[in-house]
Parts: sequence; structure tokens; C-alpha cells
Amino acid sequence: MTTILILVALFSLLLIRIPVAFALGGLGLILLLVGDFSPLMAPQSLLGTIDNFVLLAVPLFLLMSNILLKGGVGKDLFAAVQAWVGHWPGGLAVATVISCGIFAAISGSSVATAATIGTVAIPEMSARGYPRPFVLGLLAAGGTLGILIPPSIPMIVYGFITEESVIALFLAGIGPGLLLMTLFIGFSMIYAWLSPSCESSPKASWEDRRRTGLRALPALALAALIIWGIYWGVFTPTEAAAIGFAAALVITGVILRTLTWQGLREAVIQSMLTTVTILLIVAGAKIFGKAISLYRIPQDISMFISQNFAEPYMFILAVACVLVLMGLFLEALSMMLIMVPVLAPSLGALGIDPIWFGIFFVIMIECALITPPVGLNLYVIQAVGKASMQEVARGVWPFLALMLMTVALIWFVPDIAMYIPFKL
Repeated sequence: MTTILILVALFSLLLIRIPVAFALGGLGLILLLVGDFSPLMAPQSLLGTIDNFVLLAVPLFLLMSNILLKGGVGKDLFAAVQAWVGHWPGGLAVATVISCGIFAAISGSSVATAATIGTVAIPEMSARGYPRPFVLGLLAAGGTLGILIPPSIPMIVYGFITEESVIALFLAGIGPGLLLMTLFIGFSMIYAWLSPSCESSPKASWEDRRRTGLRALPALALAALIIWGIYWGVFTPTEAAAIGFAAALVITGVILRTLTWQGLREAVIQSMLTTVTILLIVAGAKIFGKAISLYRIPQDISMFISQNFAEPYMFILAVACVLVLMGLFLEALSMMLIMVPVLAPSLGALGIDPIWFGIFFVIMIECALITPPVGLNLYVIQAVGKASMQEVARGVWPFLALMLMTVALIWFVPDIAMYIPFKL
């Protein structure tokens, strides 16, 4: 009964629009006081949350992605990819997905990926006759690759919560990320082939390919450097974020000379605002997590799950359904911070690998980024494309189905996620 009352109280606070950070932290503090526990646990949890080397990667990756955004790197990436594949059937859609994947491998942010590539791709695809709902849905879904293909800010937070290796999580995201890109590309080519209004770009000359390729080469090198360094253990994810931030400054400020002082200022301010939001939510979740652990709620839920979900697939199916419903009114990071501390104790008893579960969880919260009414990527693409929410929401459903198909595939073939970090 206590567990039900606490969950009802939490969701009631969220439904009346209390900010997630204050709903979690405030309810956690109330639970400590009601349970006659020391309220000093709240500031101790806050200090223990903020003073963490792993979380330092979050503002650094945000700085890097915002600097690349302000420096116009997305435009160069899209032009280079389009020069090679734009003349294929559905070539502009293919170029969009590949550009999203490459930028995702640099930034770690779904919002930055959607905004950066969307600014360039939406006018180009619309001019070539692609239906607007399809274009907007493709960009909203393509942006979600930013949290699946490493580096990924939600994976950093998941690793912090569960004390699992962030490097292993990053590497486990590569296979599913490439699979999802392949599904998006395949669907886009079939859609363009069946739609007579979709036009391909003229085939680019070798000179155009060389020119656009050279322009995009620094950004491609940065993506390769980050993935290579993390894979081979040359630097930690936090160090990779710091190196990526410095390299982004060099690329946009020295090599391409596209970053202005005003752009740098805006990138720093935007990164600061996002970082504060994330860390406040993490801190509030830490207080709430401390309180519910003292009330033994995770243990009770773990026992309930083990008694009622004897098979792992039933547990995964139940979690997937809950996350789909939560994604209708909660943003991605909040879902992770509320659910993971409660579910993590049950994984061992069910024989579910926590690294695999992290990838499953990230794909499911990817779905939350493109499900109305609070899907963050929907609002980003709505603003970039100057479209109505109905247009964007109508275009994302096929891509949402492909994401759920990816979840099913990694369940039946776990090596899609587990091969690179543990067998390669």
C-alpha cells in the first residue's frame, strides 16, 4: 500500500505540472521526514550527485554539440553525404538519416542532432517533392539516434545510476544504432520509390564530392576520434567529451571559421541551461531514490516482479508497455531516473544483462522523444520546420514502429547489442 501511495503522489505532482526535479526531490524529502529519517540525507545526496567525475561528461558533450550546431557543421555533413547518395531513389532521405547518424556520433544529443540536420534537410527535401509529414517525421526520428549511437548523454546517466561501465554501454549502442539507421534508410527508399512526387538530386560531379568531402572531413575525423579513443581505452567518456569540446572549437573557429563570438556565447548559455536542468533532475531523483530505498520499495517491487513475471520476456514486455505509456507525458531523462533505480534490482534474478537492459531502455525512451504530447523532438522539428504539431506527429508513426521492431530484434538476437563490447 505504501508503494502505491508514493507512486500516486509522484504522478499526481507530475500531472499538475510540478517540475520533475522538484517533484522528485520534494517528495523524497517529505518521505524522509514522515519516515523519521534524518533530513540531512537530502543535502548529502545532492553533494554526492553533483560531485561525480562521470557526470562531468554531460556539460562537455553539450558544449561540443552546441558549438558544432552554431558552427554550421550539420550543413557541411549533409552536403557531403548528399553528394554521394542524393541521386539514389530516396537519396535525400538516405542522406538525412546518414547525416543524423554521423552527427549523433559527435554530439550525444538528440535535440542537437534533430535541430542541426533538420535546418538543412527540411527545405531541401520539401523542394524535391517529399511530403511534409514524412520529412518532419524522418527528422524527428533521425534525431533520436543522438542518444543511441555513442556518445550518449542518457547512457552516461544510466551508467551513473546502475554503476555499470559507460564505455560498455557506448559500445553496445553501436550495433542497434546501425540497425536502426538501416531500417530507416530501407523504409525511406521504399517510401520514395512508391511516391511519385519524390525527386532525386542530380548526380554530383567528382569535383563536388571532393569539395564537400574536404569540408566535412574535420567533423568526420572528430566522430572517428571519439569512438576510436573510447573503444581502445585511450580516454574515458569524460575525457572524450573534453577532447571533443576542444576539437569542436578548433574545427568551427580555426579550420572552418564559421563560429562567431555571438554563436559561442549562445552555445555556452544554452549548454549551461540544459546542464542545470539535467543535474537538477538527477539530484532530485537521487533524493527520491534514497528515500524509497529506505522504505524498501525497490526490494518490494523486485519481489513482486519475481513472483509475477517468472519469464524475462514477460518482464521486458511489461516494462516496454509502461515506458510507452510514461512517454506520453514524461520526457526521456525523467523516465530513466524514475524507473531504473526501481527496476535494476530485478535484473539479476531474471538473468537480464544490465548493459543489454540499458540499450533496451534507451531505445524505449527514444520512442518517448517522438510520441505526443510531450515528445521533445516533435517540438524541435515543429520549430525548425515551422509546422503544426499534427503534421509532425502524423509523420513519426512509421518510424516509431521501426524503433519497436528494433527492440524486438535485439531481444531475439542479443548479440546485436552485446557483440561489440564483449565479443569483439
